[in-house]
Amino acid sequence: MTPHWVRLLATALLVSALGLPLLAQQQPMQRWDEARLSQPDYKVHVENNVRVKMRDGTYLSADIYRPDVAGAFPALLSRTPYNDNTEEGIEECKWYAERGYAVVTQDVRGKYDSEGKYTPFHSEANDGYDTIEWIAAQPWSNGKVGTMGGSYGGYAQIAQGVHPSSHLIEMAASVTTSDVFNTWIYVDGALYLSFVSGWGAVEMDGHKMHYGPAYDWPAVYSHLPLLTIDEAAGHVNPDFREWLKHPRADDPFWRGVSLEQEVASIPVPFLVVEGWYDIFLRGALQDDISIRKHGKTERARKGKQLIIGPWTHWTGIRNNHPDFPTTGPERSVDFGPNAEVALRKVYLRWHDHWLKGIDNGVEDEAPVKIFVMGENYWRFEQEWPLARTQYTKYYLGSGGEANSVLGDGTLSPTPPAGSAQSDSFTYDPSSPVPTLGGNLLDCLGCNTVAQGTVGQARAEARDDVLVYTTAPLSESVEVTGPITMKLFASTSARDTDWTAKLVDVYPDGFAQNIQDGIIRARYRNGKNAPASLLDPNRVYEYDIDLWATSNTFLPGHRIRVEVSSSNFPRFDRNLNTGEDPMTGTKIEKAQQTVHHSKRYPSYILLPVIPRSSM
Repeated sequence: MTPHWVRLLATALLVSALGLPLLAQQQPMQRWDEARLSQPDYKVHVENNVRVKMRDGTYLSADIYRPDVAGAFPALLSRTPYNDNTEEGIEECKWYAERGYAVVTQDVRGKYDSEGKYTPFHSEANDGYDTIEWIAAQPWSNGKVGTMGGSYGGYAQIAQGVHPSSHLIEMAASVTTSDVFNTWIYVDGALYLSFVSGWGAVEMDGHKMHYGPAYDWPAVYSHLPLLTIDEAAGHVNPDFREWLKHPRADDPFWRGVSLEQEVASIPVPFLVVEGWYDIFLRGALQDDISIRKHGKTERARKGKQLIIGPWTHWTGIRNNHPDFPTTGPERSVDFGPNAEVALRKVYLRWHDHWLKGIDNGVEDEAPVKIFVMGENYWRFEQEWPLARTQYTKYYLGSGGEANSVLGDGTLSPTPPAGSAQSDSFTYDPSSPVPTLGGNLLDCLGCNTVAQGTVGQARAEARDDVLVYTTAPLSESVEVTGPITMKLFASTSARDTDWTAKLVDVYPDGFAQNIQDGIIRARYRNGKNAPASLLDPNRVYEYDIDLWATSNTFLPGHRIRVEVSSSNFPRFDRNLNTGEDPMTGTKIEKAQQTVHHSKRYPSYILLPVIPRSSM
């Protein structure tokens, strides 16, 4: 049999001869050798509700699953506010313990069997440190600790990794980020309404979770003022209300909570699995850049890995939201069998390498693995954003009637040559544009608002949505990387919102949402700048962050951009009055104008990957 290294060298030489970038080719995601994975060689010993003392005397509850033999093993720690002994969690812990790990799963402070008061985000750094120190001192531990868990459990890993115990060896998380302020709670000035109200105001209130299907969520989302939206679901949650009282990133309230400035101090290898349609995608990408460029140690910089699939907050599943239709104008998109990944084995390989020293190739792999939608394959890359990106401007254009998909809006790489070109619409906060998929999460398990890919026909039929579309493409256009929009716009209001959405239009007219963003006008100068209201009817320049994607627009498809002023209930509605968004109740209509002339060349900047490099 040809040695593995010889096959790799032959592939590299062939790629080089063809002028193609190494590791930029289609790759199988599931590359592991089953024989080099830890095997289920052990029976499992379980200890429930073990009391672990924190530095302030508070006892947290942990369940321990370990091989039922004498000896010391590497440990895996998972800390969660969602109950540490769910059926699914128990099965996962036993699975790892069978393979030679001592697994500790712990209720965070103030949740379920743990003592203390739960305040979101605040205690995870110290409690995580103390728990790792406790694990390392146990007779069944060899002193090496890795961490696992997703979402809030991923944030808990980051918090304890910023000021880590010396026994922390590696981290492995999914769908998470350090940036609490501008990814968990706010997005460029707007409140992350469906997530913050469902998860933050209701479900996280109290000692146990309050799962959401019992509530009238449309009524909750529409409640004014926002500061008391918790009352619409029968709760009074002081933590949620504090978030709404601190709408600026530089507010001292967020210090020690929003850790985007500290994340680069994590000194150990860190694997994060993300989804192109996850709520935390933008923050996870920025975390990756920060650690890779400014990481505290070389081990951390070289050991940072990122996997991004075509998933929502629920990673690894083939269809983004199987509870929603797969046919019709609002269908979900199935990205094929390549999109379904055995993530538990991905994590097992990671833990095996860093905690057991198994030479399984993890450390030698490309640091960024992305799923290219449209063509539906995995590709391994050496950096993010991709060094070979050609940032290309696609300009908005029309004859003044771009309203709805029936309008005359165009999108083209050719800059506008004329003057005084614009499109107008009325934004009425009492009738906002509905959220149709995207990077959102409402209440856990509710599915009151579809996540991920959803056809955009219902939004594009509205006159308050401006639609700009290219001609059918004669060849594929791959868009992989960060997406931004330069928008020149005016409004009759003192404050308003502007939204932008990138859409892939199929030959049959189906419009698949790719990515979207928002900017609150009063925060147009950045998240750290003071709020600044508008002069009505004055043209302002806005930069809208549409996060990032990897999608190939295939021949016969069209690239589309939608522009409007609402995306509800993903984001709260701007009431257009200029009042405090969190306490205001008065609603006003606004007359909105988007300019796209030579003087005001509105465009979307797409990260195009040249086909010659594929």
